[in-house]
Amino acid sequence: MPQEPRIDVETRAHTFESSLSTDQVERIAAALGQQGVWFAAPPRRDGEARRPELTWDLVGDEPYQGYTATGRAAVHLADGHDAPTRPLILADGFNYGPSDLDALWRHFNQPYQRGVPGFLDQLRSMGIDVVLLGFDQRHAAVQANAAVAVSCVRRVIDERLGDDQLVVGGVSMGGIVTRYALARMESEGVDHQTDKYFSYDSPHLGAWIPLVLQQLAYLHESLAPRSDGPGQAALIRSPAAQQLLWGWVDDADYSGSVTSASPLRLEFLEDLRRVGWFPMRPYKLGLANGTGDGVGPDLAPGTPVFDLQHETLQLTARVQPDMGELQNIGVVRFGAPVWTSATSHVAAFDGAPGGTLDSWGRLADATGLPIQDRLRRSCFVPAVSAVALARDPFQWQSELYRDLGDLPKDETFLDAFCCDTANTEHGAVSRPLIEWFLDQLAGW
Repeated sequence: MPQEPRIDVETRAHTFESSLSTDQVERIAAALGQQGVWFAAPPRRDGEARRPELTWDLVGDEPYQGYTATGRAAVHLADGHDAPTRPLILADGFNYGPSDLDALWRHFNQPYQRGVPGFLDQLRSMGIDVVLLGFDQRHAAVQANAAVAVSCVRRVIDERLGDDQLVVGGVSMGGIVTRYALARMESEGVDHQTDKYFSYDSPHLGAWIPLVLQQLAYLHESLAPRSDGPGQAALIRSPAAQQLLWGWVDDADYSGSVTSASPLRLEFLEDLRRVGWFPMRPYKLGLANGTGDGVGPDLAPGTPVFDLQHETLQLTARVQPDMGELQNIGVVRFGAPVWTSATSHVAAFDGAPGGTLDSWGRLADATGLPIQDRLRRSCFVPAVSAVALARDPFQWQSELYRDLGDLPKDETFLDAFCCDTANTEHGAVSRPLIEWFLDQLAGW
């Protein structure tokens, strides 16, 4: 029986804040720099965004726990089409607040090879109508935004000319939202008329944000509350983050299990099981920004990423150690420790093959601390999660470094998948992934 992954925090007083003097609070807050969102990819601002032929305002087809989500779709018709005819829905991923569909277009249509049109332009040249699906609250619960995705599928079917089947999926969280939406429609006996489902670096088994970075975000918020908008702690605390992270802690002083700390994740996984886990009718495709050879970024477990020492202040944060008991991941001290954090039975997620996020680098930039280039990025969506390895979503960390090259078909919930040739940025457009996906669509 696997040991339960957990975290244990010790503070000098009842809470971290009460351990410190006013001067010490100010010094730590200053050391942590400006608050911002460390844990989501920034929108792409450069380049041109094509103007869509149609824009639809969408309302979820049903409320979730009293909240009805809303969103918007931008419809980019293929050359020669006057209405959606061969529609492909691409849902936006996780961040705080509303989707920026122009940024989503720029991201997926950016050049990935000299002399080759962007991915979305290639789809349009193939006669495929691109429907970019966005959400007004990307950080809301997956079930709520899935209701917007259901409304989008229904709208596409209503507006479509002819009877060509749909392709439906999304990037990052968007792949999970559409997975749930299609499965829910099937469980309710609704024909979604979807031939293919796809997920682009989506965390089917869960995503990873270093536990010590989650704690530092909470520490920063408690010491210097932000009044000019959401910071990193607000993003971690959001419903979608709780549902999608494999390991989550609810504050800087939390001790206990990291896989069952959030009731929202437990409820979401139970809802997924209730609607069938995955949609059964579509052919299911997965794209992973991580490699499939079991080799991840060069991040040795337990390596100190930050080790700030100034007079009596010390602030240390480490790469996630590999298993063991009470493995230190962070320390704040003024002479004697005032806060220490350690994990037990948690695998070396940071260095696993997968789509990466530069959370360590963003913290370094905020604090002004030096950081080695190789330490800026760590695994965010492990490759085994992106390819939907057929494992219990709570107990799969022993498979983090698995070679996926000869994975038997019954070892994944997908029908086909492609891993990148390097561990690239989460959601990045790369030639191997795009060419594989276009080949999968060629016969549609």
